Amino acid sequence: MQLLLDTHAFLWWLAGDAALSTKARKIIADQRNAVYVSAASAWEITTKHRIGKLPGVAAIAHDLEQAIAGQNFIGLPIDIQHAQTAGALPGPLRDPFDRMLIAQATLENLTLVSNEQAFEPYAVRRLW
Repeated sequence: MQLLLDTHAFLWWLAGDAALSTKARKIIADQRNAVYVSAASAWEITTKHRIGKLPGVAAIAHDLEQAIAGQNFIGLPIDIQHAQTAGALPGPLRDPFDRMLIAQATLENLTLVSNEQAFEPYAVRRLW
């Protein structure tokens, strides 16, 4: 299985936080699965850390490449098609990070690991 971690799922995985569902934790830990972290999550983490919304992630925010690679996860860059698809998504979802994750999961045929109910109207496979 190929997974794309939502930002909260990535941070909860790193922290060992019980907020990450047991099912998600088991599937992420299964080494047969490829686990991706989007550049959009890197952007979101560093932005929210800078403005004080994620004060406890300083070490992660300062070296996201190592945080991703250290878990044997794969960084997923944003390309033009991802950006175009995210921008064109219909509906009321306003969060640009979430829109990008939906676009990437759809275009790259990835299962999105997220607890976001707002993703339901979109044609994206979601696991929680």
